[in-house]
Amino acid sequence: MRSNSSSLRYFIIILTVSLLVGAGLAAIQPGTWWIGWLGFSVLLAVGVVALVAAGRWAGAGRNIAWMIGLALALRLAAGAGTYLALPVNGYDAPDDKAGYVFTDAHRRDEQAWELAQSGKPLSTAFDKTFYTDQYGGLLAISALTYRLFSPDSHRPLMMVLLAALVAALGIPFLFQAARLLWHERLASAAAWLSVLYPESVLTGGAQMREPFLLTFIAIALWGFASWLHDASRRAWIWIGVALVGMLLVSPGIGLGMLVLLGGWAWSRREHRRLSWRALAAAGGVLLLGTLFLAWSVSRQNDFSGSSPLGVLLNWFRESAKWVVYELERGSGQIQRLFRHMNPLAQFFFVIGYGVAQPVLPPAFFEPTTLTWRIIAVLRAVGWYVLLPLLLFSPIEAWRTKDSAERRTWLWLSIFSWSWIVICAVRAGGDQWDNPRYRLIFFAVEALVAAFAWSSWREHHSAWLPRLVGLELLCVLLFGQWYVARYYLVGIHLPIAVVLAVSLGLAAVIIFGGWLWDSLRARRHQA
Repeated sequence: MRSNSSSLRYFIIILTVSLLVGAGLAAIQPGTWWIGWLGFSVLLAVGVVALVAAGRWAGAGRNIAWMIGLALALRLAAGAGTYLALPVNGYDAPDDKAGYVFTDAHRRDEQAWELAQSGKPLSTAFDKTFYTDQYGGLLAISALTYRLFSPDSHRPLMMVLLAALVAALGIPFLFQAARLLWHERLASAAAWLSVLYPESVLTGGAQMREPFLLTFIAIALWGFASWLHDASRRAWIWIGVALVGMLLVSPGIGLGMLVLLGGWAWSRREHRRLSWRALAAAGGVLLLGTLFLAWSVSRQNDFSGSSPLGVLLNWFRESAKWVVYELERGSGQIQRLFRHMNPLAQFFFVIGYGVAQPVLPPAFFEPTTLTWRIIAVLRAVGWYVLLPLLLFSPIEAWRTKDSAERRTWLWLSIFSWSWIVICAVRAGGDQWDNPRYRLIFFAVEALVAAFAWSSWREHHSAWLPRLVGLELLCVLLFGQWYVARYYLVGIHLPIAVVLAVSLGLAAVIIFGGWLWDSLRARRHQA
């Protein structure tokens, strides 16, 4: 009896909230108000029921309920807030005037509405008629959403609502995956990072593919964790469903997911050992491969295109050269810097600059509108809070006593950093595409960061404070450079000098920390 009463109360609350929020969203959108009200309300009610069911399945009571509710609220508020603010306080550009943060979202959303009104089958999204979505899956989903819930007028916030609901749905799956394999403290840390990470909030409140991919990846992780935990065959159904979703939205991510799960499965097998020789060999191969790819960028001639390797190298070469060109063209400072660099140094500079994006000092000091400054600062602060944890994670992983756990965390750290570097090479210093690509596997990055945080709280290693201190010093150095550049306060040093000082500080802190720890260990042994 109590269960029925509780379910009825939840249903009334969900319906009331959905009707009120739906009325508010419909009021700020074009078209007939009552049609928009019904569309928003029905979509929100169905989505919230799914979220409540997922939250109950994941357990953890109020903790998971707060996570899911806050994830939905933040993303919906971000989407509606930018939609209202950008036309008033954005740039004089088509995307801003229409209330879109991302150009890709604007183009795809416009064509989704065009397809929804055309009367053509949704399968048309997968041919070349609609060019804005190279895979077609998200375009088809968007067009279907408009046909069902907004048939009379183009309401961009309808897809924002769907994206926010889907993004929130991934939280309980990630939480449950981490709790199955480790413990609730680590699961809560990873889930809260996913809820609050600004880049995830921003894309989760936009008509982008990232919220869908994030949730598909979380579902696949839960399925894989379930299989590792109790060898459940049903887990493979969930992994299959998640992979199908990835294939619809972005097939390449499905391949990356298979690589992640394959390496993870290998790391969990018994009788696997990681020696210094094996790590040195792997590091040597990685270094040689990176140097070879960097050299390929400096080649004047193409590789032979008759082999798959030649095709791949030519694609990488052209992509990397384009990234270097775009980065150099967009900044006079970098043009002057690149004059004194050979192609190999330029390549590594692009990687470092890509990893640093979105750079924190310019978010504060570069001239822009208030709306874009708030967005830039939040995105940069989120990344710079996460970055020391990601750098610290392999250190703690190597110190883990359990061999299977050590291999697992090393693999997850390696995968995270490999993906971050790939995104840096692919999108270079682009402050939008690069962080957006990096976000796709944020579930893995959140697990790695949560592991680093949990380990530090247990062991209080000095390396995390050292890395945080190094980051703060670099931010202050570059912050002073931007202040001197834009506001003529302080000494405007050449950017090469600032880079050299930052690298010198990094060398002193890392080498000095290692030397200090070695001396302390010898004293304890004596």
